[in-house]
Amino acid sequence: MKFSEMPYTRPDIGAVRTELAKIADTLEHAPDVDTQIAAVEELNRVEGRVATMAQLAYIRHSIDTRDAFYDKENDFIDEQMPLLEEDTQRVNRALLSSSHRAELEKKYGKVFFLDLEIAARSFKPEMVEGMQRENKLASDYQKLYASAVVEFDGQKLPLPKLGPYKQNPDRGVRRRAFETEAGFFDAHREELDQLYDDLVKCRTEQAKLLGYENYIPLGYDRMGRNCYGPEKVAVFRDQIATDLVPLVAKVKAAQAKRLGIERLKFYDDALLYPDGNPTPRGTADDILAAGLEMYRGLSPETAEFIEFMYENELLDVLSQDGKAPGGYCTEIYDHRAPFIFSNFNGTSGDVDVLTHEAGHAFAAFRAMKKGYPRRLMTPTMDAAETHSMSMEFLTAPYHHLFFGDATARYEVAHAEESLTFIPYGCMVDEFQHIMYENPTLTPEQRNATWLDLEKKYRPWTDFDNLPFYGRGALWQRQLHIYLYPLYYIDYCMAQTMAFQFWMLHLKDPEEAWTRYLAFVDKGGTQTFEDLAHGAKMKVPYDPGAIREIGAAVGKWLEEHE
Repeated sequence: MKFSEMPYTRPDIGAVRTELAKIADTLEHAPDVDTQIAAVEELNRVEGRVATMAQLAYIRHSIDTRDAFYDKENDFIDEQMPLLEEDTQRVNRALLSSSHRAELEKKYGKVFFLDLEIAARSFKPEMVEGMQRENKLASDYQKLYASAVVEFDGQKLPLPKLGPYKQNPDRGVRRRAFETEAGFFDAHREELDQLYDDLVKCRTEQAKLLGYENYIPLGYDRMGRNCYGPEKVAVFRDQIATDLVPLVAKVKAAQAKRLGIERLKFYDDALLYPDGNPTPRGTADDILAAGLEMYRGLSPETAEFIEFMYENELLDVLSQDGKAPGGYCTEIYDHRAPFIFSNFNGTSGDVDVLTHEAGHAFAAFRAMKKGYPRRLMTPTMDAAETHSMSMEFLTAPYHHLFFGDATARYEVAHAEESLTFIPYGCMVDEFQHIMYENPTLTPEQRNATWLDLEKKYRPWTDFDNLPFYGRGALWQRQLHIYLYPLYYIDYCMAQTMAFQFWMLHLKDPEEAWTRYLAFVDKGGTQTFEDLAHGAKMKVPYDPGAIREIGAAVGKWLEEHE
């Protein structure tokens, strides 16, 4: 079914609560395991139906945040979904205490129950009001960001449309583009500061209701992390600071030399070649057509996937007024349909959407095709981001469809950007840990913390007195910090996994695809560590992993510089 034809009906929360209560009652009094399995299947149907409507409302709201109907429906979902949590937890407890647990584990796997245990310790009924408030604050941030329209060169542009100007070969144009973006954030400084302060305190209050000192344990549980905690993440970040930051510093020095600049300024950071970065050829339609050809040729599995996506109009990628910023992939469960949302802006990032977000969509398509229960469709986000980031590299044989004779330069640029992203991602993660460990910090102290972390993870950065950026507020343009707390280190870990798939692809493309497909096809049935080891890859926080992975990528860059 085409996306435009998918019907939306506001979920009847009262009726859903009744259904969940009935499922819980069945689980609690089931005479045999078959009855419980039937109850789990019914749970899957009920949760899937509600999730389908919630996602339809969210997607249509993010496509046009000015649409009054879906704005109201999105608010309804934000307010009402937390009310289901108490009933869901009763179902979870019934499954955890089942006298048939061993038989259920045989059918659904140990991760199913591991995730139930995490969910069970993450909620109390007293948290519902806080969860509703958190949802509203997050939506308020997104709506504020989506409202941004700035004037540049006589045009009124949404912020994503500044992308090409930030990469313009003219240094003055680049700086003006960043100043223009900064102007929006500075104009809303107090509102952005207040929104984040309210979010940190709201999340902290919820965590304290569970007996935690701060939000971090609850944040890890909400991310579903089932094989590591903050300690291993800190080990990973330390490896990045020690073993990868010096390598990235060399990459940035090489970039400065290419550009003929003695010292890079922040507004130089995104320009990789003096005559401009490689950009995809043609219009948005041309890029989409090349994406279709790419996936048709990559494998029979991706050919089936991309035909489904295009036939059913499951992509919305053009930037326009009122559209929410950023990009994402989600699933419309009842229609067994992934959906890709983005904001094309004429840069190589448009192609990255067709590799990165399509990597997520491909994994969702495969999981739904395999018929996994909804709760086992998707792994933790570190593994899910491995799906997407690896696809960026595994599609390399087809990148010429987008870049023509600039393909080689794109490959170098893409590798450099992927490598230099990791320290930034670690900075975002450590910043969030500090914020939630110290929830009473003032806006000025938060900005000072960001600037300190810049020295640790990006010592080459010179903001050159730019407004907004120069005062340490750059973090406020990072949606994840407001909307998805502690969800960013996953990208960094996934990037190290993607590099391993890439290095294997360079040696043996067929073996790389075989291992990648097996990794994807496990859905959410294994932990991140088990998935990595199953693919014969190093877990990112393994001792020495970053030094080895960084050396391999660094060598490739030296050979192709």
